[in-house]
Amino acid sequence: MLDRIRIVLIGTSHPGNIGGAARAMRNMGLADLALVAPRCDPKDRDAFSRASGALELVDGARVFDSLEAAVADCTLVVGASARSRHLPWPMVGPRALAESLPDALAPANAQAALVFGREDTGLTNAELQRCHRHVHIPTNPDFSSLNLAAAVQVLAYECRQAHLALDTTPADEEASQPFGVEWDNPPASHADMERFFVHLEKTLTTLEFHDPDNPRQLMARLRRLFLRAHLDSMEMNILRGILGTMDKRLAATMPAAQHDRPSKRSDSGPDDSA
Repeated sequence: MLDRIRIVLIGTSHPGNIGGAARAMRNMGLADLALVAPRCDPKDRDAFSRASGALELVDGARVFDSLEAAVADCTLVVGASARSRHLPWPMVGPRALAESLPDALAPANAQAALVFGREDTGLTNAELQRCHRHVHIPTNPDFSSLNLAAAVQVLAYECRQAHLALDTTPADEEASQPFGVEWDNPPASHADMERFFVHLEKTLTTLEFHDPDNPRQLMARLRRLFLRAHLDSMEMNILRGILGTMDKRLAATMPAAQHDRPSKRSDSGPDDSA
């Protein structure tokens, strides 16, 4: 299980935090570290110094330009956030998250990503909306600021406890599958979901159901809906097929200029009310 959990750090500004996160991962048996647009040199000596015996994790960390690229192959993406949001999103605690991972990672193609934001500002709204759910570490409300490496340590620890619990679980429960049964198709990847959301927004814009110039929270709410459903690959193909058929019908009945009207991404702005 642990070898299919990726730690993703976005916009890290201090190399020591990269090293500290790597050490926390190594302590708990995690080895997949991804860095998204780091604001420091990931190979700075402070990173290796803080990593202590986890130098190979720092040296082998993959660097990506965007969150989408870092989690493209993942089937479960969880964003660590302490932010109060106007649009509620599925939220779990560290232990509940870890206890859900054995089932979530049961399919052969399953891969989970735990995403951590910048030391100063955390994750943006757009980044949080690309996560299936959010995890909140319940800190002291009078002093809630948590060091990045410490946050990684908390979640990595809970993941390891869930992994160790598998050794004491009866064999028939170890073979459990998502939703309590052996599912007939693997889960859709994050890249598949992102292509679906782009297609959905384009079709809804053509239908004039969605106005890119006044998006409100439509696409954010639709993201929440479909990510909460945790679609499998066949369900994704069905939805893309429905959209494709709608596109063909629209192309046959609407002027070309209207059908080709460009859409703008609407889910990266502030949380305005719906």
